[in-house]
Amino acid sequence: MLFVAENVSLAQVVRLYVLSRCLDPARYEVWFASCGYDPMIFSDAQPRRRYPIKSMSAAAAMRRVERGGQLYDTRTLAAYVTEDLAMLEHVQPALVIGDLRLSLAISAPKLGVPYAALINAYWSPYGLRERFPVPEHPIVRWFGYDRVAPHLDRALPFVFDHFARPVNVLRRRHGLPVIGSLLEVLTFGDHTLHPDVPELTPLAGAPAGHHFLGPVLWSPQLPLPAALERLPESRPLVYVTLGSTGSLRVLRALLQALAALPVYVLLATAGRFRTRELPANVIPADFVPGAEAARRARLVICNGGSSTAYQALREGVPVLGLPFNFDQSLAMAAIERTGAGKALRLGEARPEVLRAHIAALLRDEDARAVAARLALALRRADSAQRFRDFVRAIAP
Repeated sequence: MLFVAENVSLAQVVRLYVLSRCLDPARYEVWFASCGYDPMIFSDAQPRRRYPIKSMSAAAAMRRVERGGQLYDTRTLAAYVTEDLAMLEHVQPALVIGDLRLSLAISAPKLGVPYAALINAYWSPYGLRERFPVPEHPIVRWFGYDRVAPHLDRALPFVFDHFARPVNVLRRRHGLPVIGSLLEVLTFGDHTLHPDVPELTPLAGAPAGHHFLGPVLWSPQLPLPAALERLPESRPLVYVTLGSTGSLRVLRALLQALAALPVYVLLATAGRFRTRELPANVIPADFVPGAEAARRARLVICNGGSSTAYQALREGVPVLGLPFNFDQSLAMAAIERTGAGKALRLGEARPEVLRAHIAALLRDEDARAVAARLALALRRADSAQRFRDFVRAIAP
């Protein structure tokens, strides 16, 4: 079994890492391909062979997203395909599982290797949604939300085709048929694995090869800050993390808003910024065990991505999302539809607006009740067992 992570965010690595640990090493030879192996993640002794690959840096990916450009141009993706082909020839896997490694949509079928794409169901062309959210794109900052939003439905097909073009160009170059637009490209595979539950991201008419695994969650094996144990219970705890891909532009306004509220704040920085001159009610740490932090909190504030947002909902805690990229906007759109959280555009995230939304969610018993119902669905979905069952059906 070969797991291939495109290491542009922590989520892509840890989701595959968690799934790779589900397999019996006595039964399967497990390979993991990534551009790096953070010891905080790869800390166990479970046998796992490593294959080094190149990935775009997280910083470069953030810059491209902020500019609203393609994540991968044709030249970059062509180099990935060349590297993939050598990797697949070397490993000879019975199955390759990729997370955002779009080049596998060319290299795997080129060599006839069964390929499973791990991708959230809110990207599915079969997803049930009223409309797509307005992305955090430079054009929104230039012209304003109110002028851009009415034209989004007409513009998105052209935008999706633009982002899918490098994959389709390379598939034609390798004698493969084009796949379609962005949603089809992202979910392309012999199998498509969704780390979601249909209660959050329902599908209609999806082929049999599309599987709901349930949430694939990870927390570092670290203790919570000792200062949390000394806090009185007179104020609620708010857990804040912008993860590895949230926008730091909103951080100052967010801390100002939280400083003016009767709350304590657990702030996980992911090592991305210094924590000097923080408000008195903030307890900082580089990394914390996310599931335990969410369990202790009354509200979770994050970039809106599924990793932290699902962690919060699994503990029955509402979410305030501050999306930076389209994936995070889609995740929060799904959560907002249920009533278990609220998304706030970065352009709206002024201290007084943030303070009002935080205060409202802290006292919103309806949102908390919805989050509690979703927690039951998220806990019932055993992604480890479902993934093992899937692999046994492919490679008994």
